[in-house]
Amino acid sequence: MPPNSKAAPQAHSATTRAFVQWIRSAAPYIYALRGRTLVIAFGGEVVADDTFLGIVHDLNLLHSLGMRLVVVHGSRPQIEAILTQQDIENRYAFGLRITDPETMDCVLEASGQVRSRIEALLSLGIANSPMAGARIRVSSGNFLTAKPMGVVDGIDMQLTGEVRRVDTAAIHQRLDDGDIVLISPLGYSPTGEIFNLSLEEVATQVAVRLDAHKLVFLMETEGVRNSRRQLLTELSTRDAEGVLKANGSRLPADVRHYLPCAVRACDNGVKRAHLISRHLDGALLLELFTRDGVGTMIAAAPLANLRNATIDDVGGILQIIEPLEEQGVLVRRSRERLETEIERFVVVEHDGAVIGCAALYAFADEKLGELAALAVHPDFRREGYGEALAQEIESRARKLKLTDLVVLTTRTAQWFLERGFRNATIADLPQQKQALYNYQRKSQVYRKKL
Repeated sequence: MPPNSKAAPQAHSATTRAFVQWIRSAAPYIYALRGRTLVIAFGGEVVADDTFLGIVHDLNLLHSLGMRLVVVHGSRPQIEAILTQQDIENRYAFGLRITDPETMDCVLEASGQVRSRIEALLSLGIANSPMAGARIRVSSGNFLTAKPMGVVDGIDMQLTGEVRRVDTAAIHQRLDDGDIVLISPLGYSPTGEIFNLSLEEVATQVAVRLDAHKLVFLMETEGVRNSRRQLLTELSTRDAEGVLKANGSRLPADVRHYLPCAVRACDNGVKRAHLISRHLDGALLLELFTRDGVGTMIAAAPLANLRNATIDDVGGILQIIEPLEEQGVLVRRSRERLETEIERFVVVEHDGAVIGCAALYAFADEKLGELAALAVHPDFRREGYGEALAQEIESRARKLKLTDLVVLTTRTAQWFLERGFRNATIADLPQQKQALYNYQRKSQVYRKKL
């Protein structure tokens, strides 16, 4: 081989191509989460499982990608093991442990064990492992001030408490320093008492008071399922409340436990809450960095909304329409033209990303409007967003007192015919559009009476 020649590149395997595609598709999610605060909560059974090391590796990856992590752990199975060993009765009321002084000693021992294990694993730095070179610092401390629950329905909960205050300034300082903050479900009173708190309340309160971007619960099941056993990948808080009301007693115990907390967090400012399975390897990465995720995501409002386009949406619109322009489905638009005409566009946004667009060009003198650049991302084309965009353009045309709407298309005639458009001719177009008609494209013209 001549000294200056290059070897022919080796063909990528299917696995390699899939990896490259996954990394590229994950990039927008990574960018959106960098610098954001994530509260990740799991019970003591997660820490006791042999698969916990995989979760630690994923936490390390999230941290290395610039996410601010607050980890809240439970220790129920560890407490129960110590109580059994010491022949102390397990007592519960309202789903919470009744914590007497003797039990509190076991709670403190178990919590210390769990916290030490998490800190040890997050401190790993073994060569040729996912933790190589991580050098993660873990901060824990008395971040929670608590108060006693007191007597509830005649039952004295003793040293079982509730969160009274979260030291957000101290937590933010640790996060600013690049630490992972580890919080145990223990709270302290100004008088020096220690209270046993519930994992889910601590995680919810911390997420709300930190104004966290996400709250993630790792649990036994995959998420929330409907009556037909289908996984509900997205729920508004209103829909989630409906699920709890209609199917509460039939839901798995962990869903009954965590879903109300997810709703409460989102209704109080947390952007998203996620319920995912602790048993699926890589569940955190798949939920956070893929469109469909692997569990249930809860938000205060529906995740998709239709709104006016802004100049910041130009890049997202181009990503949707450029493939269709290359196929000849849409007329080409330069970035410059799109920027000057952006006020004509509406977009559908899903979880922060533009997934669809359409434009209205009004010809007021002729009382005509043109529906143009209607496009939806391929992953969302069967979810009704095209219909919603078309209806929005029609609504805007009516508000402008236009009487008819026209559309030019080369590939989607049937779709428009099904929605009330009728065959038309070039002569039915606005005068300005007639002069610009491209006879090489041979676009078909359709018109609809409004």
